[in-house]
Amino acid sequence: MERVGRACPAHSDGKNMFQTLLARMIGAASLRVATYEDVENDTGATLPALLVVVLVSAAGGVGALLAGDATATEALVYGVLRSIVTWAVWALVAWIVGGYILRTGQTHADWGQLARGTGFAQTPGLLNLLLFVPGIGGLFAAIAFFWQLAGMVVAVRQCLDFDSTARAFFVIVIGAIPVLVINVVIFMAIGI
Repeated sequence: MERVGRACPAHSDGKNMFQTLLARMIGAASLRVATYEDVENDTGATLPALLVVVLVSAAGGVGALLAGDATATEALVYGVLRSIVTWAVWALVAWIVGGYILRTGQTHADWGQLARGTGFAQTPGLLNLLLFVPGIGGLFAAIAFFWQLAGMVVAVRQCLDFDSTARAFFVIVIGAIPVLVINVVIFMAIGI
């Protein structure tokens, strides 16, 4: 079953680009299937997906910094680099596992489609800016985590053309294994 997504409108100025980015972030956070289909099929949305990953990481870094849980370098520089690597690897693993190992007859995707979908799925992580709120900062982090997980499942399901949400969830769980290993290695390498 071939799907045709609508192309992203031409961006004649920065205001339109910002409006498109914001609308897509809201759509992704709202778990709207149409938004995930849109970014999946818009090859011009890869850089905006990267921007979402960076913004979310920076928000979490600022939250951790304000909470006193990290230095500026740990929170912002290492955090952003780690988030970019994690996002790229998770999209790669999801593409390999979902696109080849657990593929269905309808599955057709490339790394870029998964990168765009999973990048926008990170939007709820903006809540991590509130990590510094005494007593409930951790609650915001937990909400963000599960919300991002839900977004990742929707992104993988749509990008890989799965009919099954459980199959998409399984791809995310398998993808978590190398991502956790990479994060442990990064944390050990930088001494956090």
